[in-house]
Amino acid sequence: MNDRPHDHRQLGRELGLFGTDPLIGAGLPYWLPDGAVVRHTVEEYIREAERAAGYRHVYSPALGKRELYEISGHWEHYREDMYPPMKLGADEADEAGEAGEAGEVVLRPSLCPHHALIYRSRSHSYRELPLRLAELGSMHRAEPSGALGGLTRVRAIHLNDAHVFCTLGQAVQEAGDALELIARAYADLGIEAVRHRLSLPGEDGKYVADPELWRRSIALLREVLAKAGVAYEEAEGEAAFYGPKIDVQIADPAGRQSTLSTVQIDFHQPARFNLHYTGADGAKHRPVMVHRSIVGSVERVVAHLIEVHGGAFPAWLAPVQLVVLPVAGEQVEQASALVRQALARGLRAELAGPERGTLGARVRAARLVPYQAVIGAREAGAGLAAVRLRDGRRPGELPVSELLRRIAARVAARGTVLWE
Repeated sequence: MNDRPHDHRQLGRELGLFGTDPLIGAGLPYWLPDGAVVRHTVEEYIREAERAAGYRHVYSPALGKRELYEISGHWEHYREDMYPPMKLGADEADEAGEAGEAGEVVLRPSLCPHHALIYRSRSHSYRELPLRLAELGSMHRAEPSGALGGLTRVRAIHLNDAHVFCTLGQAVQEAGDALELIARAYADLGIEAVRHRLSLPGEDGKYVADPELWRRSIALLREVLAKAGVAYEEAEGEAAFYGPKIDVQIADPAGRQSTLSTVQIDFHQPARFNLHYTGADGAKHRPVMVHRSIVGSVERVVAHLIEVHGGAFPAWLAPVQLVVLPVAGEQVEQASALVRQALARGLRAELAGPERGTLGARVRAARLVPYQAVIGAREAGAGLAAVRLRDGRRPGELPVSELLRRIAARVAARGTVLWE
């Protein structure tokens, strides 16, 4: 058992958030109902933030032909982290409408090539740019067994990814806007960025050999960081194989740092996939591809949230936001009615009746739930609920309608303050 403070693996088991099974495989966690609620809430928050920022969402498959990754450069530079190709027989190819052409398909290690093909699927004018495509998509990486750990390092990843196709003159603004989007999401989620890192290529041969590409990309990212006014450090050997990136670093409760969010400016893949748009001059021009991830993988961000909050999630993220506790069986009907009203308002509410034990035991069992509503004989007769907060405060008795209004307001605010 790992004894570091707020280890998400231990809390994940204790709180029933996620689990693993040898028959599924190492690095392939499954999500239990309460963990799925947290994950879904984070996903919907991100999608809403992206829609508000002008992103359009797409879906793309988790498989692609080997040729796709040969074009993108992943097969040459990233093959050790990819799963082996799977043979596509002639029968399957016929069904796919490929005239019996057999080939190989690969579990994708990245969403970038798929989004490049989505962009390439039709012609574009400069008037359409920037075109922001986002997806919360799955990808797979053949992580070594020794590197796996809970949700922080997995083999099946669900990435909050996006690619902005824009003109050269728009690239710095788009990358800067992505950094702002990351900062707002961290504030809402209760995440602290400990530092920003400009990740540069190293001396080994795993990087694309194009000095001019690297020079231009690095210069633009330095301009982005300067305009954002954030301090940063440079780190050689941490770049993606196709270009430099800004990494937003976080730290776990034990002080260990990792990358959660990234912003990149990419000239490599637009050239490899022969992407273009029609400019104001009527000629074809090459777009720039800005990669950005607001919260990285869903697995890693939820792991971090579990550890940062110790399982006591902000009200808007909590798997159960309100637990209703009738003192005795005579109040179960009124308590059930309160649960139904809460559910109708979109709140996540549960009934904890006398069959679960004494009132004190039930209060302790719900210690991580932000709001508790106790209904005794007097409250039931007057349409009231005695309110208890997770932090120990007891605001007193409130009409049921007022209680629900206040909880709904705090949930909608997406803050950490429980009561005002």
